[in-house]
Amino acid sequence: MHVRSLSLLLLAGCGAARGSARGSGPASTPPPSTATGTVLPVLEHHASPRREGAYRVPELTRAAAARVQRDPGFLAALPGAIYAQPLYVPGTGGAPDLLVAASEANAVGAFDPVTGKAAWTRTLGPPVKGSDLPCGNIDPLGITGTPVVDPATRTVYLDAMTTPDGGATRRHLVFALSLADGTTRPGWPVDVGAALAPGLTFDPSVQNQRGALALQGGVLYVPYGGHWGDCGAFRGWLVGLRAADPAQRAAWRTGARGGGSWGPSGVSSAGGRVFLATGNTFGASTWAGGEAVLSFTAGDLPGAAPLDWFAPSDWRDLDAGDVDIGGSGPILVDLPGATPSALAVALGKDGKIYLLDRAHLGNEGRQLAVKTVSSGEIITAAAAYRAGGSTYVVFRGQGAGCPQGQSGDLTAVRLVPGGPPGVEVAWCASEHGRGSPIATSTDGAAEAVVWAVGAEGDDALHAFAADTGVPIGAALGVGAQVKRFQSPIVSNGRIYVAAQGGVRAFVLPSR
Repeated sequence: MHVRSLSLLLLAGCGAARGSARGSGPASTPPPSTATGTVLPVLEHHASPRREGAYRVPELTRAAAARVQRDPGFLAALPGAIYAQPLYVPGTGGAPDLLVAASEANAVGAFDPVTGKAAWTRTLGPPVKGSDLPCGNIDPLGITGTPVVDPATRTVYLDAMTTPDGGATRRHLVFALSLADGTTRPGWPVDVGAALAPGLTFDPSVQNQRGALALQGGVLYVPYGGHWGDCGAFRGWLVGLRAADPAQRAAWRTGARGGGSWGPSGVSSAGGRVFLATGNTFGASTWAGGEAVLSFTAGDLPGAAPLDWFAPSDWRDLDAGDVDIGGSGPILVDLPGATPSALAVALGKDGKIYLLDRAHLGNEGRQLAVKTVSSGEIITAAAAYRAGGSTYVVFRGQGAGCPQGQSGDLTAVRLVPGGPPGVEVAWCASEHGRGSPIATSTDGAAEAVVWAVGAEGDDALHAFAADTGVPIGAALGVGAQVKRFQSPIVSNGRIYVAAQGGVRAFVLPSR
């Protein structure tokens, strides 16, 4: 259902003029294949508001996965380190398909997804040097969270950390850019620190925007946490802006210092709700919004209190140990045969997985199931998929209780139907890094493959049988350093990976 015909139907009537070219990737080496495949819209993190990261690609069998090769002549060049996942926007009405990327240099670009040639690139202002921040481990700091695209208006939304005066003033600016040429839409950008109501003090110097943005019901949702090092009076925030009128805005924040929403998958959505995970608070004697999964009504601006929430009963211990459940955003999964079947899945720095009833999060200690599945932190975006009649969640984490002597830093768990549902560790393997996995299948379950990049490790693309964890084919070097938490995407016969200096491509074999 994600083939080009549906993409065009979804985007019909939303054409835009082609932007002028201002740059291109190298073309000295011809690509190994120019054949195209199934065109999948990848308009937000993990290609879905549920953040499942499951791609249906009929031509990508396991045999084909073993023959994927890197296109050495492809580079969608963009200066700076890239933490944000790239996006793929199918064209319609005369507008081209576009590959969209954004970097810590505050550079944004739209590229031809086959040649890498730039349709347009733009710098949204100077990023902030690490020396001009009270703490942190990204230098410079510009665009970190994955943007989101509105296909109806062909607009890309993102947050950029920038400074107008060499670092003395730090700002979080939320932009809305035309995909036609990168120009800023009227009414944007929004300066978050200056825009919120009196009494909601937002200090941009201690807030970071790492979680993926979401667009639901005409509202743009932007999560915020702190910098690495937890300096200053940062809070966990969910800021909402009306896309059609950004002057309409509101925000929710934690009631105590800390509680940052920093998981790379950010805000997820299903069933008329948006979901957010938060981290540890500091000095909270009563629950104040941290260590939690929270839900808000999709399409509403966030208010003073969430619609519903869950926090583990040992949230005080999690606070004290800095082992929060905010490092990986909630994945929303439907589990056939389970009661309830509509689940929210949370993963924690404590190595635990929590299964929640997403219709009734239940407040303190009311999870459906909890299990230790990793001996270390889980702080990357997870993926959920179907394979062999079962539902799995896969994440970067050192597996605990791996079967048959397996071990490694990539772990898949099987969700067990029942009333309530349960969890068991299915397999463990090694991705050799810190990337966030995705999954592909030919029809939603068959020929399922898990893909992960050894980010800040071997910087290679790895493939695994999604039901057993057995490696498929050889590890394929990306050709540049890949930053932690990075997810590959799949569309148009290619697998794209963002790395230092731009986006690289791997080509699926021709049929």
